Amino acid sequence: MKTKPDLKFNQLWNISFGFFGVQIAYALQSANISRIFATLGADPHNLSYFWILPPLMGMVVQPLVGYFSDKTWLGRWGRRIPYLLIGAAAAVIVMCLLPNAGSFGLTIAGAMIFGLIALMFLDTSINMAMQPFKMMVGDMVNEKQKAKAYSIQSFLCNAGSLVGYIFPFLFTAIGIANIAPEGVVPDSVKWSFYVGAAILILCVLYTISNVKEYTPQEMAEFNAAANAEGKTEAQTGTEMSAEQKKHALRVFFEVGLVQFFCWAAFMYMWTYTNGTIADTVWGSTDAASEGYQQAGNWVGILFAVQAIGSVLWAVVLPQFKNIKVAYALSLVIGGIGFAMVPYIHNQYMLFVPYFLIGFAWAAMLAMPFTMVTNAFEGSSRMGTALGLFNCTICIPQIVAAALGGVLLAMMGSVQGNMLLLAGILLIVGAVCVFIIEDKKKNRN
Repeated sequence: MKTKPDLKFNQLWNISFGFFGVQIAYALQSANISRIFATLGADPHNLSYFWILPPLMGMVVQPLVGYFSDKTWLGRWGRRIPYLLIGAAAAVIVMCLLPNAGSFGLTIAGAMIFGLIALMFLDTSINMAMQPFKMMVGDMVNEKQKAKAYSIQSFLCNAGSLVGYIFPFLFTAIGIANIAPEGVVPDSVKWSFYVGAAILILCVLYTISNVKEYTPQEMAEFNAAANAEGKTEAQTGTEMSAEQKKHALRVFFEVGLVQFFCWAAFMYMWTYTNGTIADTVWGSTDAASEGYQQAGNWVGILFAVQAIGSVLWAVVLPQFKNIKVAYALSLVIGGIGFAMVPYIHNQYMLFVPYFLIGFAWAAMLAMPFTMVTNAFEGSSRMGTALGLFNCTICIPQIVAAALGGVLLAMMGSVQGNMLLLAGILLIVGAVCVFIIEDKKKNRN
């Protein structure tokens, strides 16, 4: 039977290269949403509620993209690429609108409603563009190379994050204004989104022009070969056996449990880092102050340091012989990083904890998808499975965002305490890693 071939490095690279541009957009969103809405006039206790929409849209969009792309075939355009192109094009438009929410002469309430609608469409389009990259790795890469392929994707993801995070600081450094009238987002942030949008579409076009997906006939042959492993000849077919499906679902939910604690932790990082370091380093809690906006730029630098830590750790992760040990160790290191943040009052010393947080981020980007796509290897519904798996990313963010204001009040309204909570959540996630079932133990 025909099996998926080993791919050259440049082929693995091309499959994921567009992810670089998509991640720039995602980094700009994650590093600047709290800053944008605080600038528009949002209360700190309400900031987490603005973060409900992005994962909610992801939970709706990504399963639909997975389901429909499994059933799509448009010749040269394949089945995943059409959704990638539509999502990227929509993201470019919305990235030019969102940072201007306070520039149209609307009331504070009107600007926030406009910003919420723009954020909803931005996250919808980013999710639509992001999911096909994960699916193409699942479709086109054999089990032996998947860890390497997702490590490349993790590298490009973090490299894109690095670029997106530093944009506001960089544009401020070259003279673009970082201060604006009250209720208006500074030009340094606006130009970050404009340039990020241009890079996004160029990177996506590169992947589209350099990747040709396997035909439905080829995929059927690959699935038949994958499902032959671990079966008797009488069982061999083009779909997973009942035992394989049972194992795949078990891995799905066990990895999902780990995901719950990890993504809740990072939701609190994205929501409360700006307010934390504005308070602990610049001594300001006023979103209209120069100190708060300087802290906003520095958040980008800290998240860039996190991305550097992720890039370097992504190179180390494939060297571990035990994937679960690598996963758990990464989360523990990240948890220690979170716990350090509220106690550091020097802006440069903050590089240390955010570098460590990057270790957890690298593992979160690579390990879960490696485990789940390996478990579902041979399934004709890989896209649907990965789309549904995205719910294990979205649901914890929605829960964390919904509880954020309440938990902040319970912790004395000190935003730094939310980062301590994030550290605890990551360590709990690390403990849960060891309940995940190994595929090799399930083979007949």
